[in-house]
Amino acid sequence: MSDSSPLPPVRLRSEAELARDALATPLLSRAVRLARWAGPDTRVGTGSELVEEQLAAAAAELGLDGEDAAAHASEAWRVAVDTGLVTVVDEEEGTVTTGPDLGLVLSGAPQDVLGLWLGALETVLADASVPDLGDLMEAMDEGGEIDFSALDWDPDAEADFLDGVLGNLYLLTAGGEGPDEAPVPLPALAASMIVPDDMGEPTNDVLEQVSEAMMRLDDQFRVLEPAGIVDFQPVDEALMADADADADADADADSGTGSGTGSDEGAAPSVDDTDVSRYGMVRLTPLGVYGVRARLLEAGFAAPAVGDLADKGADVLLDGISAFPPAAAQAETEQWLARREPLDAARELLAAARGADAGAPLRRLHCQQALSLVGGEAAPALHEVLDDAELGGLARVWLAERGVPDVPAPSEEMVFWLTVDTIAAQLAAEGNSEELQALVEGLAAQHGGFFAAAWRVEHPATPDVLEAMGRLHPDKKVAKEARKAAFKARSQQGG
Repeated sequence: MSDSSPLPPVRLRSEAELARDALATPLLSRAVRLARWAGPDTRVGTGSELVEEQLAAAAAELGLDGEDAAAHASEAWRVAVDTGLVTVVDEEEGTVTTGPDLGLVLSGAPQDVLGLWLGALETVLADASVPDLGDLMEAMDEGGEIDFSALDWDPDAEADFLDGVLGNLYLLTAGGEGPDEAPVPLPALAASMIVPDDMGEPTNDVLEQVSEAMMRLDDQFRVLEPAGIVDFQPVDEALMADADADADADADADSGTGSGTGSDEGAAPSVDDTDVSRYGMVRLTPLGVYGVRARLLEAGFAAPAVGDLADKGADVLLDGISAFPPAAAQAETEQWLARREPLDAARELLAAARGADAGAPLRRLHCQQALSLVGGEAAPALHEVLDDAELGGLARVWLAERGVPDVPAPSEEMVFWLTVDTIAAQLAAEGNSEELQALVEGLAAQHGGFFAAAWRVEHPATPDVLEAMGRLHPDKKVAKEARKAAFKARSQQGG
């Protein structure tokens, strides 16, 4: 991702809702419980970790059991220390006390709670980038020291990889149109990090890298899920068992040690490997969208959220939503309108829609879309611009759609100007779309002398619009007529 290109706008929940979600996450709620549990007898090691003798008691306080209980308790303790919920009093003695930030859990503002959660997220992201315990044990030498060179592990590269994954997941899920985006298959997410954009058919080597990345992500998302950043469905254990069995069979075949009986006795039951969900599915939670966006902003990315423009002027709104998907643009406009009286909003929008610059047609289109959300109280503002060369056409459309009587008919000159302006806006918004091609074909069919009149329209975009009509129209004769009209228009404008 380029840090200069704006990302899709996201719709965030309120900070109060997000703060409640944060407090309900296993990661932060466990850290809070351990911070309240810690007392004069609690002891930590040189790295502020809870001493091994007290891990069982910490796990019991959290209601954890099983082989991972101590690991989860240890992680919760690290979060408590890293976020200021617990403070080390004496490093030599290993004593602790309640941290200054524990009070924020009950009395802090939602933003304070979210700050604690973001701190917890940093801790768990660092944990997710560390090799798993099995790899660490394999890299341990006879003296009990870990040979990091044997791990083929680059901490910075691992952190960058995970940041890239979360950034791609943000792009794949957060910019959608629906309130609840569909989860992303883990193979697709892995491929987004491995397969080059310009590669057609991935090579076997690339596919192997994607498979390895997918399993790596499976491990990492298992670590991240308790932080509440993702909803995650892990890779089906049966698929991994099949993959291990296949690998063992290949190894036996290569070494000549296979039984060669062809018997299926003792084989794992077959699984449906066409069900993509069995390869793992993931999506950002609403809290995850908030967290990833916060990290993107801190890293210097432009990561807009719906509502960012609500307190800005109409000119900023109309320009800003030009890069938004339709649903996000409407949501942003609705928030902007909610802060203003309808008549004042309409006047401000109309004033911002004026102009002869290249972006003006699209501004007027967005103005028209925004005005469609305003009630009849705005009618006086539309009446005021009926004689305006740039706004009179859209004003008539608005008034007519609401059944306002005695709306004066537009002149032919205004009709042609509005047509050119509309096509210019559509070109800016969608390019050579199928919808625009249908509009072009309809105009040429309905008005036999359209091009003879259109080249005379005094609109800055007239030559470009006529050239586009020549490109889009499938009839060669009509297309040639459009190109001739474009040449006349450009000559008339001194181009």
